[in-house]
Amino acid sequence: MLSMLPIKEQVSLKPFNTFGIDVACTYFAEVNSISDFLGLLNDPIYRNNRRLFIGGGSNLLFTQSFQGLVIKNNLKGIEVVSDNGNEVIVKAAAGENWHGFVMHCIEQGYAGLENLSLIPGCVGASPMQNIGAYGVEIKDVFDQLEAYDVVSGEKRIFRKDECEFGYRESVFKRRYKDQYLITSVSFRLKKNASVNTSYGAINTELEAMHISNPGIRDVSNAVIRIRQSKLPDPKVTGNAGSFFKNPEVSASAYNDLKSRFDALVAYPLTNGNYKLAAGWLIEQCGLKGYELNGAAVHSKQALVLINKSNHCSGQAVFDLSTYVLQQVFDKFGVMLEREVNII
Repeated sequence: MLSMLPIKEQVSLKPFNTFGIDVACTYFAEVNSISDFLGLLNDPIYRNNRRLFIGGGSNLLFTQSFQGLVIKNNLKGIEVVSDNGNEVIVKAAAGENWHGFVMHCIEQGYAGLENLSLIPGCVGASPMQNIGAYGVEIKDVFDQLEAYDVVSGEKRIFRKDECEFGYRESVFKRRYKDQYLITSVSFRLKKNASVNTSYGAINTELEAMHISNPGIRDVSNAVIRIRQSKLPDPKVTGNAGSFFKNPEVSASAYNDLKSRFDALVAYPLTNGNYKLAAGWLIEQCGLKGYELNGAAVHSKQALVLINKSNHCSGQAVFDLSTYVLQQVFDKFGVMLEREVNII
């Protein structure tokens, strides 16, 4: 049985990845409803080809054209599932723009997501990556998600403990990689909650804004100002935000590094290890602004790799990341890990 959903052939993926890499896919479809997806399951093109599900394309690097079917998740909708007066559970479809969803919650007075303002991408990617910024991670506000098995079409609810959240990690990046299409995510948010300004840069920005008693909108505005001051706009310069994870090292490794690099930037973890600031490590290698075949390390934030020429290849970005990895390892003996998915 053929799907009723239109499947296009030889489509450019440049508009669908924030790096702006101009590659194509063999087949392309956009899913606007769950019935659209279920209708795809028995289509020969879907069954017989490699598949890639995408949302906002903000965490992808295409190093070559995709031989198979790319399915864009366009599911939309936001609803309040429950409200007890103090706490509200808000359910958002996976294709909703993340920042737009955060702004919607702020407009309604729902607290918990304001520190995650202006993160690119869609709602469905947020639990996959356990996205985090300025002292908050998705796991702090996550309630549950709905997903469908990409082979059987069976619906499954994932609770918080089943997602196995870690630093930029979840079960969907490991054990269940490419096995489920996330269709919606529910968040447990507060009403009239105190704000989280524990991350130093937020307090500094709030002071610059002359705000002494901030609300959730003030915190959001501060985060937006901070991000805009040091991160490139993907609509202007292709990028995927932070390209590398902050590495975790043992206390002994930290002490050794600290003895050799007194200005080392690191944060103690509850397990006794330390998280190193990958951006600082890269910057100490003199790589801010370093260019390679049209790709570059961003001059204001070394964690970010950019498509500086706006027409470089994904391979050029990947090669630059490999160079950065090697330089950091040679200087510090620490191997960074790419955060972006390489296709």
